[in-house]
Amino acid sequence: MAEKEKILYDDGKHKCVMFSFDDESHEDSFLSVNQYLIVQNGSGVLVDPGSEVIFEELYDAVSKHVEIENIKFIFFSHQDPDVSGSISQWAISTKAKFVMSALWVRFMSHYGFMEMDRVLSLADHGAKINFGDDYLKFIPAHFLHSPGNFSLYDSRSKIVFSGDIGAAILDAPETYKCVDEFEKHLEYLLPFHKRYMGSNKLTRAWVKSIQTNDVKMIAPQHGFIFEDENVGKFLEWFEELQCGSDFIDELY
Repeated sequence: MAEKEKILYDDGKHKCVMFSFDDESHEDSFLSVNQYLIVQNGSGVLVDPGSEVIFEELYDAVSKHVEIENIKFIFFSHQDPDVSGSISQWAISTKAKFVMSALWVRFMSHYGFMEMDRVLSLADHGAKINFGDDYLKFIPAHFLHSPGNFSLYDSRSKIVFSGDIGAAILDAPETYKCVDEFEKHLEYLLPFHKRYMGSNKLTRAWVKSIQTNDVKMIAPQHGFIFEDENVGKFLEWFEELQCGSDFIDELY
């Protein structure tokens, strides 16, 4: 059985946990999906909690690290069902505020979510909110790949939760893995990023924003995490990537 959980950071007061739950009944279309939890002094932030299919498994896993009633924020990097599909279930189960791009608030009713007064909608330039002794920074990642898209930077762990940026299309690993050899990992990165990311102009803007922060790890929603020297290697690669509308002549 594949490992479903890994501690990415823990200093005794602040902890970041990576989960990997997906609908394993559809093995023919299986894709490794990651969910994340940030906990400080008993308060939690859930990041990209995923579809309704995995809600019960993730709920049980999260409850081992934080009391469910102490989840303060649930962040959705974008609107896709593998990110946001369980919003109505988490709304029933928690008292959390839901953080998302202002572009997607009106669409959440299609997932059965009606409590719009619980939404903290992000303007295009993002926001920074206090979390315990530290802060969480919502960094614009628009058209990478969603028109309203954000990455989340945790100032304590120095982790960027990057959503689909850095995603690798591969089967779920038997154990959690960091990227080992970046050059070999490119074969899992390139096809997805070439098609799903908006353009090189946008990748450059995101990298510029990320580089204003002290980043130790990049944790995407799919695939492996980047740490140590591979953080820099990924940023260098992504900054120069030709993608999306750069290939408009091939698409039309």
